[in-house]
Amino acid sequence: MDRCTPAVSLCGMGKDFDTAADGDEERRDNISVLGCQGLPVAVMAVKGHRDRTPSSSSIPPPPSLPPTGEVMVLALGRKKQRVLIALSILPNLFLAFLLSSDPLITLSPHHHCHLPGPLPSPEVLNASVPWEKGERPGDSGGLSQCKQYANSSQTAVVDCEDGWDYNVTEGLKNNIWNLVCSQYWLVPVEEVCFILGVLTGCLGLGYAADRLGRSKTLLTSLTLSVVFGVLVCVSPYPSVFIVMRFCLAAASAGVYLTLYITRLELCEPSLRLMATTLAGLTTVAGELLLLAVALGCQSWRGLLGAGSAPLTLFLSYGPSSAVLLNYHFFFFFFPFSSAELDSEPAPSSHPHLSFPELFHSRNIWKNMCVLGFTSFISHGISHCYSSFRGDVRGTAPSFYWTYLLSVCAGGGAWMLLWVTVDRCGRRGILLLSMTMTGLASLILLGLMEYLSETAITVFSVLGLFSSQATASLCILFTAEVMPTIIRGSGVGTVLALGCVGRLSSPLMDLRNHYGYFLHHVVYSSLALLAVLSILLLPESKRKPLPQTLADGEQYRRPPLGRRRRDNVPLLATPNPET
Repeated sequence: MDRCTPAVSLCGMGKDFDTAADGDEERRDNISVLGCQGLPVAVMAVKGHRDRTPSSSSIPPPPSLPPTGEVMVLALGRKKQRVLIALSILPNLFLAFLLSSDPLITLSPHHHCHLPGPLPSPEVLNASVPWEKGERPGDSGGLSQCKQYANSSQTAVVDCEDGWDYNVTEGLKNNIWNLVCSQYWLVPVEEVCFILGVLTGCLGLGYAADRLGRSKTLLTSLTLSVVFGVLVCVSPYPSVFIVMRFCLAAASAGVYLTLYITRLELCEPSLRLMATTLAGLTTVAGELLLLAVALGCQSWRGLLGAGSAPLTLFLSYGPSSAVLLNYHFFFFFFPFSSAELDSEPAPSSHPHLSFPELFHSRNIWKNMCVLGFTSFISHGISHCYSSFRGDVRGTAPSFYWTYLLSVCAGGGAWMLLWVTVDRCGRRGILLLSMTMTGLASLILLGLMEYLSETAITVFSVLGLFSSQATASLCILFTAEVMPTIIRGSGVGTVLALGCVGRLSSPLMDLRNHYGYFLHHVVYSSLALLAVLSILLLPESKRKPLPQTLADGEQYRRPPLGRRRRDNVPLLATPNPET
């Protein structure tokens, strides 16, 4: 009997692989996964296994790759596996403080020029501050926020001379360094730099997670997040603040990305969606907690400090779980004695990445381009829905209403994915959510003159909900179809393209929202193109994570017009559909 047989029976199979391969298709897929990707591969990697059959004696042993979720259960036990998954979810609660705080710290409260004496009465304000007309039709205007009369003469108008008085009804007491009036242009610049920092962290640290390992990248990102979080809180000037926020965004994005892909690699296929959904809901809880902390501390320094300080606790992941998160951890836990090792040298502990092979992996590039394009559209158009009524009708709702609506839409999107994705498939739900996004946009743009305020709100919420569901599912889909050897780079690239879509929000703010209609039309048109491109994607529901580039190439679109399911025994045999 083959030496792999005891391992297969340990997995609960109880049958020889060749016998099971002649059975039903579902059992054959499961056994091929465990037989060629999971436990027996690790056994061959540790023992320097040589097949006894003459036909395969010349086949070199496979490289040592990170184990899959099924092997994690066998090596560590289900209890320890779920503890590690919980440890990877908990930091999302505080990462939300760092990655979602821009709307609060850059919100400009109502203000007017500072007048001498106690709190001025409305009559004094009318005599000291000029009246400005509204920029939109139907807007009657109000007292100027940046001008005052010189010497109370009501003839000469000058800029505010002694600062500003704030009428805080929403958000913090003031935004960063009183960046209002002539200095307000620094606010969208800070927002752009922050998004560019997230983009840089996703690309750079995603690549580092593949080359250096998940553990080293995670601990490095956590350390940098704590350091730059402190430096942001003590920044003395806006220019220093913007630079430190850029670095903090890059480090925080690295923590989020590394935890995301590590979490999926710790899970077996049936547990991946649940773990990802719990992590998403934890982020939503962090965004709600962020608003509560902002109402309590009323200071942007305290708000950012409340997000950075708890990350120090997670640096303890180093001594307790660094080995578990690294590529080599499986070999320290699986119970094999050194006496069983053969005389052959063990294969390389890291899989070999062939860049020419990567460039010729057309299927992997196709999947990455489609998902990246979809992520770009979903992140970019999300801002259009959240500000549609204010940009078109000039009757923007309160900040709290907009913030809570966006956060609750994100939580509802995660609940929808939890209920439907494992039943209907990743590709089907992604196609449905992107179609809803495009339809909501077309209805708002084509019928906005005939829609009531209630109808505009309903379709805006629908578009916001579906676009957030699309953005969340894109990342999960990418992590499942990208091979382990480039998973960090693949997920980082798709997240970075989402950041490119998010750049439209501060750029529109910088231009006072001129060209909003064209901006929305372009995204709506691209959303329809994304719907067609999603049809080219494969289906990753209940399938193991691909390990090498060759495995990723086998993740192909299920054939149209055929009823046979897309059950491809990855890592074992060529695609039976081709």
